[in-house]
Amino acid sequence: MGHSDIGVTLNTYTHLGLEDAEDELKRVKGLEDARKEMDKAKGEKAVSQKMFRAI
Repeated sequence: MGHSDIGVTLNTYTHLGLEDAEDELKRVKGLEDARKEMDKAKGEKAVSQKMFRAI
């Protein structure tokens, strides 16, 4: 953003509180659960990060 310090950017453009973070985690969990249900309906195995390896 052109600010002299990352702290200026974060303080200006982010305003997250504990409740906001908790709500976002619940939303992400809901999306993950929905994806797993869709994969089950298709008969596919859910992909996890454990299936990938960094080289």
